Amino acid sequence: MTASTAKVWPRYTPTVQPAIVELSVVMPCLNEADTIAACVTKAVGALREHRISGEVIVADNGSTDGSQELAASLGARVVPVAEKGYGSALMGGIAAARGKYVVMGDADDSYDFREIPAFLAKLREGYDLVQGCRLPSGGGTVMPGAMPFLHRWWGNPMFSWLARGWFHAPISDVYCGLRGFTRAHYERLGQRCTGMEFATEMIIKTSLIDAKVSEVPITLHVDGRKAHAPHLRTFRDGWRTLRFFMLYSPRWLFLMPGALLIALGAVGYGIALPGLRIGRVTFDVHTLLFASLAIIAGFQSIVFALFTKVFAISENLLPEDSRLNRLGKVVNLERGLIAGAATMCAGLGLLIGAVRQWWSVNFGPLDYSHTMRWVIPGMMLTTLGFQTVLSSFFLSVLGMKRR
Repeated sequence: MTASTAKVWPRYTPTVQPAIVELSVVMPCLNEADTIAACVTKAVGALREHRISGEVIVADNGSTDGSQELAASLGARVVPVAEKGYGSALMGGIAAARGKYVVMGDADDSYDFREIPAFLAKLREGYDLVQGCRLPSGGGTVMPGAMPFLHRWWGNPMFSWLARGWFHAPISDVYCGLRGFTRAHYERLGQRCTGMEFATEMIIKTSLIDAKVSEVPITLHVDGRKAHAPHLRTFRDGWRTLRFFMLYSPRWLFLMPGALLIALGAVGYGIALPGLRIGRVTFDVHTLLFASLAIIAGFQSIVFALFTKVFAISENLLPEDSRLNRLGKVVNLERGLIAGAATMCAGLGLLIGAVRQWWSVNFGPLDYSHTMRWVIPGMMLTTLGFQTVLSSFFLSVLGMKRR
């Protein structure tokens, strides 16, 4: 990434006290009495065996099965988190952590916390984020029955591929919940998502700022819970992930489809306005109508790309983009209003010309093949001009600085 296109998060002032331990292990917990004891025992044992100055934090999200007592009795520090959600629990636990480094992992005993030293070694080398990888493509191992078929062979590989392609994330397992990161990096990211999107938000934001990322192959074990089913829901959470990816990539959701539609519409105009005939196919006003629809829809899609980008930056979901800042200096409210008004005038001029043709025949029958070549472009330009005026106002509102 060049200096001219570098993306920078707003400066963040840490609100926690300086670290007094090296490593904090944070586990979100909601009724995990079946497995919390095993997870805490492994984490505490790893810290002691490798003489790591650390702590184990269980971020409890309102358990009613005695998980808190079990965790505390085995040496964990239990932090109650009232706001519901996977991300909320992790935020609460990380906020209470005192370590320079943090390793987070689910409390369902599918992750072996005795693998903590491998993550800490990478963090000590200077990596900002160390992502676990359960999939064989990244050197990991999935034990028989540990991952549902669709998750292993479709969902996880597909979303990991999208993360690499859309955001250049150097990871092979986007859903792996066992990962380590520095406190400084976490504070820089300014995580916002309180649900399961918390984990993918971390990966996307990390990739957007070109932080140092490493992967550690791990083994995924069978979920040890018996009292209740896993919290993850295949199709619901898969859609939530895709929706989140698209929010973070307005280029692929809005910009590229919009540009393609406008290009197709321009081609349609090029062959329909002169009434070209290719083979036995004649391109006339119906083609012109379809081409106008494509251009209007494409323009609206590109405008939505701008809306999404500006909103995401203002809400600290995406970092500042120097290219958008430069565009904002050229395309401001006043110029948008002038361009929109000029386009509307051009469109209205064509529509008035069509009315004059009707008047010239005493408002009788018209040659629609000729008249519609005035009406359709006129309608399109008037619509685009009106959309430009409204969009200019709305973009100026979205871009207003606020606390």
